[in-house]
Amino acid sequence: MKGYLKLRKDVLHILNTELPEALCYHNIIHTLDVLNVANKYIKRLKVDSYHAKLLRMGAMLHDIGFIIGRENHEEKGVVIAKELMTKHGFSKEDINIIKGLIMATKVPQSPKTKLEQIICDSDLDYLGRRDFYFKGDQLLKELNVQGTPIAVDEWYKIQISFLESHTYHTEFAKRFRQPKKEQRIQELKEKVKSGNC
Repeated sequence: MKGYLKLRKDVLHILNTELPEALCYHNIIHTLDVLNVANKYIKRLKVDSYHAKLLRMGAMLHDIGFIIGRENHEEKGVVIAKELMTKHGFSKEDINIIKGLIMATKVPQSPKTKLEQIICDSDLDYLGRRDFYFKGDQLLKELNVQGTPIAVDEWYKIQISFLESHTYHTEFAKRFRQPKKEQRIQELKEKVKSGNC
């Protein structure tokens, strides 16, 4: 795919240099984690080379709007992605697919294609992983630093509500992430109930 490597270089440079330092969750580490999970889906589902590159681009670009700000960052990301992809000669069809991938990650997620389902589950893969609490702590820290002070007990309630409303889309995530996610819901409810926050 012509322009892919140059686009990747540009995007990683932007994420490394332009994301605010206060972002301790929505940073390049998160982007690379989503990319890594997406790569596992590519192998697992034997996604063809063309669509694999689109999915990787979507993973790299899905939170790039944070260089402008948190609010409506997906829409901002679509504008940035279109500019970068146009610069590197991508087709309107490719740009539209990336737009769909970025917008699919907006909560509540509503993926319409198989690739969109994969990026959504890659983005929130950690909800059913061992590093759930670490990632959650990073997100809470980010919100607090950015002027949205949230007490820990309130945060647990927010997480419970989010986890209960969230749905995985791929068969892999339903089978291997959902059970751990349900376990986290019970753990959080116990913490809230016991006042052990």
